[in-house]
Amino acid sequence: MALYGIGDLHLSLSAEKPMDIFEGWTDHMARLEKNWRKRVKPDDLVVLPGDLSWAMSLDDAKADFAFIDSLPGDKVLLKGNHDYWWSTVSKIESWLDRNGFHSISVLNNKSVMYKEDAIAGTRGWLLERTDEKSMKVYNRELNRLRLSLEDARRRDPPEILVFLHYPPIFSNYVQTEVLEILSEFCIKRCYYGHVHGKSVEYAVNKKVNGISFKLISADYLRFSPHLIR
Repeated sequence: MALYGIGDLHLSLSAEKPMDIFEGWTDHMARLEKNWRKRVKPDDLVVLPGDLSWAMSLDDAKADFAFIDSLPGDKVLLKGNHDYWWSTVSKIESWLDRNGFHSISVLNNKSVMYKEDAIAGTRGWLLERTDEKSMKVYNRELNRLRLSLEDARRRDPPEILVFLHYPPIFSNYVQTEVLEILSEFCIKRCYYGHVHGKSVEYAVNKKVNGISFKLISADYLRFSPHLIR
């Protein structure tokens, strides 16, 4: 049983949002499926930290979810900034069950287990402004991260692996509050997405304050799930 991660699939089987207009995204679904089936086995777990589908509602995202469900392994989803289909967890879980997408679950305000270790995370937020509205969202995401980590800690795992959609550290930009929470819970590894194209040059893929950060957006990984364990 292996653990993989890959974010920002940006599927659009039911939405008019072709990704091949962007450099490096030509035939990305075919490439993703080929690489996924080559690497991931039925008993593996794949974490998808956000931006799964361009659809505006769950029903509109059905074809995208069917594609993901058809791939080997269990999948855990986190919310991304473009996941407009995202609803309440109870509604998403009910919808997944009704449609028979039993290999897919969502991670929000809680943790899940991978073997003896725990997986925690949240969407996060890119704090580009410090106005009241942006700070409210940022603080809410800090709380969600803490809730997820507290749930993970109650499981008493040897290690907690953290996944975020937004990068908590990027070039010279550092979200001190996020790093403080990660340090408080003795996190050693943090995986994130959101960063694409030429921006990957500024992504942080190294250890900072004792925490190893790794970008796992799909295009950065050349549409091949990244082996974590």
